[in-house]
Amino acid sequence: MSSKKMIQLFVFIGAMLSLQMSCNYSFSGAKVDENLKTITINYFTNQATLGSASLGQVFTETLKDKFISQTKLNLADQKGDLELSGAITGYNISFRSPNAGETSALNRLTVTVKVDCKNKHDEKQNWSQNFTRFAEYESTQNLTDIEEQLITDINQQLVDDIFNKTLVNW
Repeated sequence: MSSKKMIQLFVFIGAMLSLQMSCNYSFSGAKVDENLKTITINYFTNQATLGSASLGQVFTETLKDKFISQTKLNLADQKGDLELSGAITGYNISFRSPNAGETSALNRLTVTVKVDCKNKHDEKQNWSQNFTRFAEYESTQNLTDIEEQLITDINQQLVDDIFNKTLVNW
């Protein structure tokens, strides 16, 4: 690559980073109201009858990471401009018979999270909603061998849904 092209590339990257830092907009599509400076994300307890002891902690940290990495909001221990709270209310394993053309049955791990969002600057933006996501795995696999990866995948989907509901008004 020529030095002229390298300079153009660096200028472009610098301009994009500057644009992201100068507005309250992120490349995720989230538009953060300029009045919102902080977010409080309370611990999401596992109220489901199943699931690992660390399920609530892992979910809460994944949610915090998403908001901190994708917005300019600062994490506040309490009384943030935005406040997310809730609980993991469902952790279920179900069996799905094979469909025509499939060679084996699948199990489905489903996680449900109840989320309450409070916006202290605009009560019209407050909401409460259940979010449910699942991952399927071969019934011949032992859940304990793959549970951590399934939870990681499901948590990411749930967190993306919550992030979009909170900040991306499509």
